Amino acid sequence: MFRLSSSALTGLFAATLPLFVAGTARAGIDACGDIEVEAEAECTMEFEAECRASCTPVSFEAACAAELETECSGTCGEPEIEVSCTANCEAGCEAECEVDPAEFDCAAECEGSCNADCSADCEASCEARAEGSSASAECQGECEASCKANCSGSCEGHCEATGGSADCNAKCEANCGGQCEAKATFDCQVECQSEGYAECKAELEGGCEAECESSEGALFCDGQYVDHGGNLEECVAALEAAIEIEVEGYAEGESSCSGNRCEAEGEAGVSCSAVPRSLPDPRLAALGALGLVGLVLRRRRAR
Repeated sequence: MFRLSSSALTGLFAATLPLFVAGTARAGIDACGDIEVEAEAECTMEFEAECRASCTPVSFEAACAAELETECSGTCGEPEIEVSCTANCEAGCEAECEVDPAEFDCAAECEGSCNADCSADCEASCEARAEGSSASAECQGECEASCKANCSGSCEGHCEATGGSADCNAKCEANCGGQCEAKATFDCQVECQSEGYAECKAELEGGCEAECESSEGALFCDGQYVDHGGNLEECVAALEAAIEIEVEGYAEGESSCSGNRCEAEGEAGVSCSAVPRSLPDPRLAALGALGLVGLVLRRRRAR
């Protein structure tokens, strides 16, 4: 159960609309099990029966991929990167970076370009499966999750030392190093991770169902279960920092949730979610402002 607050009118809309993740894609959030969170994702808390229905194998692909990528990195070792891959990549990268070097985000650019190839690469990798079968669909889903987790790990590893002050040459060298490493380890990572999905999903299912029964509930982003390892507060804080969403605290014992609503002591019921910082239709903003004024006046009269 979350209590939401933000400056000005944003808090009014946060009480009624779902949580939308805005901005560039973010991946490898440590406090959230290193799960990848896509740009424009929707993250919600779920509870009880509705929540348990979401604890299905397909909902654990991203969480398992994040876990298995780390384990498989040691198995796959240092890849031999093709010179042509880095040369072709760096030429295009530097042209893009020179437009605004300070705003060029090495990791985000690296992951975005790398992820773009995952669907096609996985389709080719899974072509041996019977077309249209559940096995083929499962292969594609797991493969894409593995591919994106691999892109995230490779890009973050190469781009970690680059910041706004780094020049385009350094940023593009790291950017393309990450992309080309991910391409070189794609087959190894996908094969290695595929061997661990069944066990990983079985373990997460039990944890997911237990969270559904708890007062905290379970956290999902774009239908994917977020394995925060029992550190929900830290995970939410990390998501707040990464995606600029305002979700204030976690108040155990002070509120309770049912369905997707929370009842907090001394407060009206609010949705267990939030919205982007950007405001919706100006007409709604005006209505929200009037509601805020009315609320303040009622409180003053009550005194």
